[in-house]
Amino acid sequence: MRYESITRPDGAFQQALTASQVVAVCGRGFGRKPVSAVELGGGSFNTTYRVDLGGETVILRVAPARSYRIERDFMRHEHASLPFFAPIADLMPRTLFVDFTHDLVPRDYTFQTMLGGVSGAEGFRALADKPGFFRQVGEIVRVVHGVRGERFGRPAGPTHATWSEAVLSTVEFLRDAGLDDSDMREVGVLAAKNSAVLDEITEPRLLHGDLWIPNVRLDGERIVGVFDHDRASWGDPAADWSIYEAGRKPGTARDAFWDTYGRPSTSPSAVWRSALYRAVHLGAVRIERHRLGLADTIPANYEDMARVLAELR
Repeated sequence: MRYESITRPDGAFQQALTASQVVAVCGRGFGRKPVSAVELGGGSFNTTYRVDLGGETVILRVAPARSYRIERDFMRHEHASLPFFAPIADLMPRTLFVDFTHDLVPRDYTFQTMLGGVSGAEGFRALADKPGFFRQVGEIVRVVHGVRGERFGRPAGPTHATWSEAVLSTVEFLRDAGLDDSDMREVGVLAAKNSAVLDEITEPRLLHGDLWIPNVRLDGERIVGVFDHDRASWGDPAADWSIYEAGRKPGTARDAFWDTYGRPSTSPSAVWRSALYRAVHLGAVRIERHRLGLADTIPANYEDMARVLAELR
């Protein structure tokens, strides 16, 4: 087998499998030895390979060996939520094999079909009609948010009877990165104090959790693939990452997102919840930056959080 992996420093968060481990997991999943396995860059969480099985090319995704609580069991949440993404199944990779036993490697892994097109980042740069792209994203997100659930929280658990319980659980998960979390503690206090505002949301809806430019595939002007829903959850649609990103740069091409998705509510309760969701997203971004070793970008995150807390107060 031809094997190519990305060289990383000792102690790096992402860790490659050995060639023999790749052969072993391919044998379990498909009963054959791969012709080649090439590790792909671009992501910052799972370790991903393009695997040639001899006439069939598949994607192997391997979960990290360690993670913070907010990122734990991402692959299991992705797998548990997959049936509920049926309305956009034509855009998503097919799952071919999943192994959570840790028998062959001490990590979760899954094989999927390979999507066509080019990466979202590459394709987006070449687009002449960027508003058209965001209209497509808005339509896809609207369809996802139309899927109803029974309880709030993560697809593989824990789940909660109320939205406020789910939000408070998420805030607690965001406090274990070894960083100053005094601002996140205040976010939790404000969320608990205003639980009634959060619990105006009574119907869980499906959230992709990470549907934006990096996690789509493009063929020319058309979105032909959507992937990486391991941050999926059941909650308030306004709390989804797509909504956060769509509203982050008003006055730009992103505004076209709302043409197909629909305009966000401007009620006082909705505006307050939106600020709280921004705080939660900033907490998640802080943990990711810390995990990636981007220490010089973390102070700006604290500054952004201070501005959102001023709104929440």
